[in-house]
Amino acid sequence: MLLTGVSGFVGRAVLDALIQTDVTITAPVRKALSDSTLPRLQQTEVADLSDIDASLFHLYQPDIVIHIAAKAHVVDASLTEFRELNTKASLNIARAAADAGVRRFIFLSSIGVNGINSTEPFKVTDTPVPVEDYALSKLEAEIGLRQIAADTGMEVVIIRPPLVYGANAPGNFGKLAKLAQKNLPLPLGAIHNKRSLVALDNLVDLIVTCIDHPKAANQTFLVSDDEDVSTAELLQMMTRAVGKKPRLLPVPVSWLKLAGKLTGKSAVIDRLCGNLQVDISHTKQTLGWTPPITVEEGIARCFNSGDK
Repeated sequence: MLLTGVSGFVGRAVLDALIQTDVTITAPVRKALSDSTLPRLQQTEVADLSDIDASLFHLYQPDIVIHIAAKAHVVDASLTEFRELNTKASLNIARAAADAGVRRFIFLSSIGVNGINSTEPFKVTDTPVPVEDYALSKLEAEIGLRQIAADTGMEVVIIRPPLVYGANAPGNFGKLAKLAQKNLPLPLGAIHNKRSLVALDNLVDLIVTCIDHPKAANQTFLVSDDEDVSTAELLQMMTRAVGKKPRLLPVPVSWLKLAGKLTGKSAVIDRLCGNLQVDISHTKQTLGWTPPITVEEGIARCFNSGDK
């Protein structure tokens, strides 16, 4: 099996899960992991993911590719930069894999392919409406992967997660975690939106399920914890998880939006106040899968690594 992104937040968690099995894992890396407790891990150093070609696949002969590496959480990156890694490099790897006879290619995409907010829960059958450059680069990769699957017969599995959270998560969740730990009074108590999230453990469980599940072939799956929470509820759970009492002030959402306009932070306020719900019924029905842990347990694990 070949796994990209092993030094990243999600990739390392997938690696840790697979290491518990008898699978031999090949990991293309820019810098080798120094952890000596990883049996059956074959690290091969590459200058860039775009350097991966069929020779690597012929050398290690993986049957499955799990492609997680991506450019993300980069505020000032251009569409060209996102496309270079998320689209072009992903498709180059997929073509090399197909040429070498790889059976299945699992690609971690993004719910951003569907959009950034929803009046109704996003479904896998919805027409994609990516708004951000990152999501557009992921959609273009999805389109290319489906064409490669049609041309070569290699099975492709696409997974679109919403915000992924866990201990030491990057991005917006990491910022919220720091706020919860500081327990500052926040004007977010009147936000009653609904947002779907996915715990790192739940996402990893779905990825591992898709490795061999016969019904996963050539499918696109949305994933979440199957429990939607408001921004206020999320912060309350996070604050309690660190053993503190939430201090959220019930400031009207209209005031927050006005403050966002005045400070040039409208996009941030829209994310905090808007809805983004995900319908995972297709995922559950197709795979017979349900998220193994709840939101509350997932949040608790963010601040208590001993539970992981």
